[in-house]
Amino acid sequence: MNEPDGMAEDDETKFEAAPRREPVFNLPAVVLAVMGLCIGIHLVRTYVLTPDQDFEVLVRTAFVPIRYSGQYEIDVWAFTSPFTYALLHGGFAHLIINMVWLAAFGSPLANRIGALRFAVFFAVTGLAAAALFYVIHPLGQAPLVGASGSISGMMGAAARFAFRIDRSSGRAAFAGAPLPMRDVLRSRGAMTFLAVWMVVNLATGLIGVVPGEESQIAWEAHIGGFAAGFFGLRLFEKKPRPFA
Repeated sequence: MNEPDGMAEDDETKFEAAPRREPVFNLPAVVLAVMGLCIGIHLVRTYVLTPDQDFEVLVRTAFVPIRYSGQYEIDVWAFTSPFTYALLHGGFAHLIINMVWLAAFGSPLANRIGALRFAVFFAVTGLAAAALFYVIHPLGQAPLVGASGSISGMMGAAARFAFRIDRSSGRAAFAGAPLPMRDVLRSRGAMTFLAVWMVVNLATGLIGVVPGEESQIAWEAHIGGFAAGFFGLRLFEKKPRPFA
């Protein structure tokens, strides 16, 4: 969501086909920090704030496309909400599902590119998700919330690695160089994942509701985030250090 020619047989044994769930205490600190923010914010919204206070938080920090229509004054929230919306969730089912996928796909990516690059990756893919949502719904009044756009970006990055995992250091990380597009298209695992991912997004777009919640699933944001992670991954890769 194949291995490069010339790879030694011994090296291949270090790679696994797909990411497995990491034990929670073995998750990278940056992933735990994002999860902590999402969970903490949702608990405060649910159990501490009044409905009116929660509405005020939602208006300011969720991404609402019509805010940019010219009908409203552009304030500081217009610049921050394309990023902060990813830390809000529509309900506990929405939150739990996203945290599971964040742990599964975010951990090997964070171990690969490092904490700072991961944080920027999360922000940039979330911004791309909001941007596509805006393009399709420029006058939309429904608030966009949730980390699934950024998580879709992590899935896109995983596809570029054809889900190769290196566990030799004791921490799962995506392995090898990101595959060129032609190799991704030749990878049965990557193409199967892409096909399943597209079908699931189409189905959820048609059904439109998270189980147990009333909020709509923003499939457009998922596609925007996935595309940003898939095509932009190389921008976040660490540059190899020159030999001394």
